[in-house]
Amino acid sequence: MSVAVVFDSAGTLLRTYRVARDILRDEMLTEVETTTITFGSDSRVLVVLHLHSRDVMEAPEDQCLSEFFLERSIGFGVACSRRVIPAEAVGDLLYNDETARVGDLQACIRQVWGCCKKESIVTMNSGVILNLDIPGIEFTVTTGGRPFEGAKETITELHRMGVPAYIASGDRVAKLERMGEYLGIPRERVYGVATPSMKARIVEDLKEQYDKVVMVGDAINDLNAFRKADLAVLTEQQSDRKPAVLYASVDRVIHNVDEVPGIVAELLADTAATGKSATT
Repeated sequence: MSVAVVFDSAGTLLRTYRVARDILRDEMLTEVETTTITFGSDSRVLVVLHLHSRDVMEAPEDQCLSEFFLERSIGFGVACSRRVIPAEAVGDLLYNDETARVGDLQACIRQVWGCCKKESIVTMNSGVILNLDIPGIEFTVTTGGRPFEGAKETITELHRMGVPAYIASGDRVAKLERMGEYLGIPRERVYGVATPSMKARIVEDLKEQYDKVVMVGDAINDLNAFRKADLAVLTEQQSDRKPAVLYASVDRVIHNVDEVPGIVAELLADTAATGKSATT
């Protein structure tokens, strides 16, 4: 029997530190779940920005953020939202916002870097949360992460078992490809800027190639993929403060990513035993 495992990135393979700046309240929020903030209103959209942190830090702090995006031709991807919002509408809000400043995003980058700079392997990602009701940028956000201890060994063990590992995440593609390379996951198995519906579609597509597909995630934006997977695994390695609907939608709850190979081994053994009994 063939099995594939799909991992979310932040909070699942990566220990992630997230901060957000509430533009309207002029307030910094630390150790936040950006997906939880986004899903707090059906008018919010989490947008991943295709930029380098150093370029942001070199820009004037009082410059309008939308002006900076236009000057540098900064692209974007929609990471998650509670409803489908056309990319044109997202771009219109992003590039015409008059409230957020470069300094708002600099504050997020500065705080994350201060916490992560001593790590040997660090990935950083920045974005904004748009609100269609404002309309405009409601939060600037930055995340920084390093692989959980045991993450690389987990992928190695799965591959030793003949089980391919995939990454499907809302994070930037370039960031994920670098992390995938470190973990030993080929680029063709890395899917970036994946919305919740895209994650679910990835799982569905893989089910046409493999007998069983396992989805491993940690947040509300993994819910659709959990429901499509043959086996859904929720990890509490970063935090056990999760919506009840996640626990109701998964088959297993783990506390460390290195538990995944054992779960896959059980799945393979159970399926083999079932197949044997069906033929006797």
